[in-house]
Amino acid sequence: MARIVFFTGAGVSAESGIPTFRGKGGLWERFRVEDLATPEGFFRDPVRVWEWYDMRRRAIAEAQPNDAHRLMALLESECPDVWIITQNVDGLHRRAGSRNVIELHGNIWRVRCLKCGATYYEFRTPLPEYPPKCKECGGMLRPDVVWFGEPLPTDALERAWDLSREARIFVVVGTSGLVYPAAQLPYVARDSGAHVVEINPEETPISSIAHEVIREKATVGMRRIYPKLKEECGGDG
Repeated sequence: MARIVFFTGAGVSAESGIPTFRGKGGLWERFRVEDLATPEGFFRDPVRVWEWYDMRRRAIAEAQPNDAHRLMALLESECPDVWIITQNVDGLHRRAGSRNVIELHGNIWRVRCLKCGATYYEFRTPLPEYPPKCKECGGMLRPDVVWFGEPLPTDALERAWDLSREARIFVVVGTSGLVYPAAQLPYVARDSGAHVVEINPEETPISSIAHEVIREKATVGMRRIYPKLKEECGGDG
């Protein structure tokens, strides 16, 4: 049976009301990366960074998965060997019902202790204090996300690399194609023989190597391509 791999970015969650980072109206137009998404910024002012992340956590808690998330989850439930590699940290793919999810940049609902190294999910919002303290040892917690200047989790990256090499169909949805090393994955898939599809209302570097480009938002593009993907993977639900 075919292996279908989705590679998703902020454009998938934009239709759920979660702002993207780049482009017009993106978060990095209004906030400084150096202050809020680097280890240096965190250690300079952990309270400010946690206030910003808790603001984002509250917005995400109020958001709901959209049709793009739901259709990917539905395809996974109906077809064998469907995976999602996501750059998003919002957890909406899992809330939509997807289980085969590789989170390259971490998860905003997970925290990591800088003292004992414990990691666990913390769903309270707003948090009781900034910065929050570890339930295991009382040490300072940070969001368990990948900041600029930090490497991607080795296990997640290696799994994403393997899935990209093995994919028969590689569907790129809502990503700018600018953040490396994640942005290399569509090229790995194409070089390994996958049929590459891009769903994005704007042109990206990936557009030039895609076999098929759907110039639509994520929900519209997924509705359009879903029947073909289901037929290709043999789903008959």
